[in-house]
Amino acid sequence: MDYSTSLLRLTFLALGAALVLIVARSAFRLPLAIDAPAASFLHGAGGCTRFSPWACRSPRTEKSPPRRPSHESDVPRHPLDPLTVTEISRARDLLRAHQPFASAPSALAVHALALDEPDKPAVRRWRKGAHALPPRRAVAVVRFQGESHVLAVDLAAGKVAPLPVPASGYPTMTMDEQNSLCAAPFGDPAFNATIRRRGVRLDDVACLPISPGWYGPAEDGGRRLIKSQCYSTEGTANFYMRPIEGLTVLVDMDTGKVVHISDRGAGIPIPAAKNTDYRGAANDDDDGTDRFGYQTVRAPSMEPAPEGPGFQIEDGHTVRWAGWEFHLKADARAGLVVSGATVQDPATGARREVMYKGMASELFVPYMDPTEAWYFKTYMDAGEYGFGLQAMPLVPLNDCPRHARYMDGVFVAADGRPYVRENMICVFERYAGDIAWRHSESPITGMDIRESRPKVTLVARMAASVANYDYIVDWEFQTDGLIRIKVGLSGILMVKGTPYSHMNQVRQNEEMHGTLLSENVIGVIHDHYVTFRLDMDIDGADNSFVRVEMARQDTAPGESPRRSYLKATRHIASTEKDARVRLKLYEPAEFHVINPTKKTRVGNPVGYKVVPAGTAGSLLDPEDPPQKRGAFTNNQIWVTPYNKSEEWAGGLFVYQSKGEDTLATWSERDRPIENKDLVLWYTLGFHHIPCQEDFPIMPTVSSSFDLKPVNFFESNPILKQRPTMEKDLPVCAATA
Repeated sequence: MDYSTSLLRLTFLALGAALVLIVARSAFRLPLAIDAPAASFLHGAGGCTRFSPWACRSPRTEKSPPRRPSHESDVPRHPLDPLTVTEISRARDLLRAHQPFASAPSALAVHALALDEPDKPAVRRWRKGAHALPPRRAVAVVRFQGESHVLAVDLAAGKVAPLPVPASGYPTMTMDEQNSLCAAPFGDPAFNATIRRRGVRLDDVACLPISPGWYGPAEDGGRRLIKSQCYSTEGTANFYMRPIEGLTVLVDMDTGKVVHISDRGAGIPIPAAKNTDYRGAANDDDDGTDRFGYQTVRAPSMEPAPEGPGFQIEDGHTVRWAGWEFHLKADARAGLVVSGATVQDPATGARREVMYKGMASELFVPYMDPTEAWYFKTYMDAGEYGFGLQAMPLVPLNDCPRHARYMDGVFVAADGRPYVRENMICVFERYAGDIAWRHSESPITGMDIRESRPKVTLVARMAASVANYDYIVDWEFQTDGLIRIKVGLSGILMVKGTPYSHMNQVRQNEEMHGTLLSENVIGVIHDHYVTFRLDMDIDGADNSFVRVEMARQDTAPGESPRRSYLKATRHIASTEKDARVRLKLYEPAEFHVINPTKKTRVGNPVGYKVVPAGTAGSLLDPEDPPQKRGAFTNNQIWVTPYNKSEEWAGGLFVYQSKGEDTLATWSERDRPIENKDLVLWYTLGFHHIPCQEDFPIMPTVSSSFDLKPVNFFESNPILKQRPTMEKDLPVCAATA
């Protein structure tokens, strides 16, 4: 009896202590809200927070999140809708039944399968409800018994026909082979022995496949090759910071066999795991502060109005918001694709064309270290790895605000079967406290005028994690007709191991090719270039490119007290070479795409201009093999006549290509572009000299460029926007 009573008392004491601990811990954590429990409290069903900037959902309108669609019953509703699950399965069956693949269908590897978009005039004419969808076709890129094939697949007629194959290069790697190539080195006894000599357990080794570029036939031997480099995972999730430096494994991609092992890192220690883990669980203290008492920021509150978001997504891909309408979809290679962008003219109500199609065409990431283990690191992330294939599901509340809507991608595995990448794109309204327009009148006028309007924008976002690096791509639409394309860089640096633990050990004038970030860790200098393909249709397909040059004009003697002023001179480009642009700070210009046949009421041609930013240019020798393949970065702006086959700035086959099928080679034809259907190409560039703040994970750095109306509207298109008043905001009551 005494034993039972004592046990009962102990149980109650333990439960009481646990409850006290839970309550005490909660009291410390509730305001922080970066972790899940606090976010749950602050954004709970029907709850409003005092940090809400301007709107939140009221208790009576809170809805449960929608169930995720299976996509198995999807049907195309727009000419540019991506292939559905059913269509992908149909294409797979047709390909496997086609000769020579039918002789060994299990040997067929599908590297790409995407919609063969209908001819542009047919898409521009199409109207929902008035026209049937054009016939659905696909383009497939496959490998079979060591050969590459490009094929047209007519889904309705059930026919497969060959298309021309590029002269050099190979298709984008499939996700399946990227995964299998990570394991390829471990099948080689010599590799395993090398790892053991380095003092690393095989169970602690992770290897990554690295595209080798192209450096001549003597190096590739006519084979599809990949290089693999390895890291120690012991003690950290951030294995990128623990390279087994100098160890490079050359693998035949078709056989999976190791061709050559280079080990030039003897004596270079593997950097320590300490302070490399970036995960929240590894860095959060129980009270939400660091050891010096620095408190993390409160959770951002970005709540929708009670009536829901101000945009609509119809038929899965058509987005409507504030006069804008556009088609949005995921693409395995480009990532996010915006098509058919039109804006409503507030003066006439007419819907006006702005852009037929916009997307990231290619990325070029050359590292600036010419040594044996690094010279080949000159990635083309879209054509080699697939920018969309590397897009990971977005993280609600952190990648995108609570009121965002999500869009999935439906892609194709190597065996031709469809799979779904959930939450690949998010769409949301953004209010960041910015001002759309304002004016306050000075008291000296005697007029009491204070007019201001808030800027609310619509963002379509994706994020791709290409191994260590993360790219955030935003397409932001503004109510004044402007489109801002922004790229953010985050993730983890690609680093090299070094024997140095302090700069005082480095010899004078020694070339390190980077920055010492931590003990035994160098962040290597590199560039990022993202080339966008922008098929502009300003009030119609036939447009012209105008360079508006600004230069000093000297005044004549006695003409004015001024000695000089700025003069703008317009030049219409007649051919492709006329439209090549390398930006120069002291030779400024504006770059307009106009419709010469459409004029405003005062006679100006309607147009849009590209407003440059992120203008880092390549400093590599034009004859350097990586730069020949990445020659599309030789200029910041190119203009070409529309050609359906010219979509990928680095060529259709980028992997181990020689650079003979790029935007630069197309532009050499110097085709006429005046009053033609034009495509504008813009390259956003970054030079990155790593610094210690980039360790162990990089704060996001961003740059952007704009597509801005220029004489497109008769006047300010948001002149009649209402100001926001207190009565416009919802009144919410916190839950109990």
